[in-house]
Amino acid sequence: MELLSPAGNLEKLKSALHFGADAVYLAGKNYGLRSAADNFDADGLSGACALVHGAGKKVYVTLNILAHNSDFEGLADYIKYLDGIAVDGVIVSDLGIMTFVKKYAPSLNVHISTQASVTNKYAAKFYAEQGASRIVLARELSLPEIREIRDFIPPSVELEAFVHGAMCISYSGRCLMSDFMTGRHANHGECAQSCRWEYAVAEKIRGEYMPVEEDGRGTYIFNSKDMNMIEFLPELKAAGVHSLKIEGRIKSAYYVASVTNAYRRALDILEGGGKYVLPEAITDCLYKTSHRKFTTGFYFGEKDRQCYETAKPQCDYDFCGVVVANGEGGAVVEMRGRFARGDELEVLSPSAVDGAVLKVGDMTDEKGVPVSDAYRVQQHLFVKTDLKLEVGDMLRKKSSS
Repeated sequence: MELLSPAGNLEKLKSALHFGADAVYLAGKNYGLRSAADNFDADGLSGACALVHGAGKKVYVTLNILAHNSDFEGLADYIKYLDGIAVDGVIVSDLGIMTFVKKYAPSLNVHISTQASVTNKYAAKFYAEQGASRIVLARELSLPEIREIRDFIPPSVELEAFVHGAMCISYSGRCLMSDFMTGRHANHGECAQSCRWEYAVAEKIRGEYMPVEEDGRGTYIFNSKDMNMIEFLPELKAAGVHSLKIEGRIKSAYYVASVTNAYRRALDILEGGGKYVLPEAITDCLYKTSHRKFTTGFYFGEKDRQCYETAKPQCDYDFCGVVVANGEGGAVVEMRGRFARGDELEVLSPSAVDGAVLKVGDMTDEKGVPVSDAYRVQQHLFVKTDLKLEVGDMLRKKSSS
């Protein structure tokens, strides 16, 4: 199965590739549903494609807004440009945009977005007949329903499913809460995540304030848990899923690295044959980056998908630095979170040093001046260590808060 990771900017793209993604999905400055991500301008898209293809991986570009008439101005030229830089596919939810893709770049692969709400085999077959090469399934499907869809459509049409990350309260992400409450249009990529706010019920006539939970604070009744399917990859494979999608284009590069690393290692175990048993280090990795309480969504039909206590993500570890160069006796680390001599930093790496502990000893700045406390943001520091760190590896430490 393909491991598909988010790439909201170039740093996240490099992290995804370094930690084992088979493909990435990203957006240009327009037409994507994550306008809060940095995204890529035209030159950036071209460079991203070259970088991904140079690594032997694939890149998919989102064109998944629900388009209005005005959105089609300039779209034809943009589609031709994407075709010209050889992107491996475009992700589309709108039939009008799909029509433009088929007209102006007929050889370009079309992936039907989860926003299209494909929840049944007949809809899937319709999109297949219209020339879709992949369908990103609606998140509301169970595993048996996915298997039925797989058996009903041509084998050449791939199925993609979300396996990890934030869940939307609205059906297939078709939300109007943000529009009504902030004027930010969710289906144009501007979601304010109004569903994460704290809510209560007020009685209409008397105006009495009534918390939904009996704790006097209100409740986060629309706040979804995060999806986590790492322990059930064999079930997804048996259902006929081709591509495993990680949500998170507006998450950090550290998030992309942690989650991609965990799923890459899990997939390697699955593909190695034998019993699918995950070491604790792999499942624990997903708790060491920002997350809400976890759920398996709709795959097994359970009801427990909401987090009523808080909308604030939790994280037990702090991201401290990324390796930008290695050399004799140590590595150059770009500081991302404060650390000091004597701290124990855990290594995040696709190599064998993953999970190793680096106890910070001697370190110097770019001029060779000794440093005992790394507190300057993005300062480059040479940290002495016998560990064989690679460029792109990351360092983290247990949070003190």
